[in-house]
Amino acid sequence: MRKPLDSIVELIRATSTSLASDVTCALKKALGLEKTNPSAKVVLKTILDNVKLAEKNSTPLCQDTGTLTFFVNSALKKKASPETIREAVRIATKNGWLRKNAIDSIDGKSYDDNCANGLPVIHYLDDVKGVTLLMKGGGSENMSRQYSLPDGTLGAGRDLDGARKCILDAIDKTQGYGCAPGIIGVCIGGDRATGYETAKMQLLRNLNDSSPDKRIAALEKRILKESNSLGIGPMGLGGKTTLLGVKIASCARLPASFFVTIAYMCWALRRRTIEL
Repeated sequence: MRKPLDSIVELIRATSTSLASDVTCALKKALGLEKTNPSAKVVLKTILDNVKLAEKNSTPLCQDTGTLTFFVNSALKKKASPETIREAVRIATKNGWLRKNAIDSIDGKSYDDNCANGLPVIHYLDDVKGVTLLMKGGGSENMSRQYSLPDGTLGAGRDLDGARKCILDAIDKTQGYGCAPGIIGVCIGGDRATGYETAKMQLLRNLNDSSPDKRIAALEKRILKESNSLGIGPMGLGGKTTLLGVKIASCARLPASFFVTIAYMCWALRRRTIEL
């Protein structure tokens, strides 16, 4: 039986070098929709060719291997301890599955083993299965946004339609900078910190699912349709697919606050779960 350290090293390798099947299927579907835009077809075909080569050669899907965020079931804290996870990150970095990707924010020093204050990010939670890794690159992280309602410039009030206007504004402002086609996780409500955390966790959902809340499920479907009608397309070069998925959750809020938080993810939605 594989030791926890070895299992987490393999989790990192597999997450870095292969795309989840639901994301690959969504990219293939997007390619099939592009009948008239040659630029969109070339971009999507190149992405899919890259996915095949990365998996075949066990090389990173993207040069930016991103922030590593681990979501670990609380019962596994002894097996998947912070030090075990950090050691796995060190090994994966040494083996070339992770770029040297951690920089000191004060003096610019590189932490060549990818282990430093705040990195990797580790959450121990009761309501997650096994150990899940999400890898989110800096380009997509830069496109994440947070709004405070009401927003007079958008004509957005404190309701679902106001949230919809904020989300569409975020997509329009992103254009091709976040390596479209992208996937967005959204949190309606919460405070500023929990908004981002909850929004990012929506990226763990399968692209084929819908929110159990019918109101939110309808909003997810509408925003996906409206986003893909903007004509931004793959890498912002035009086309029918600007987003591959929209995943929304809501959190309770204070009377004085109404935040809408968008966690933008590029096409390389690298996430994977293992049991220990």
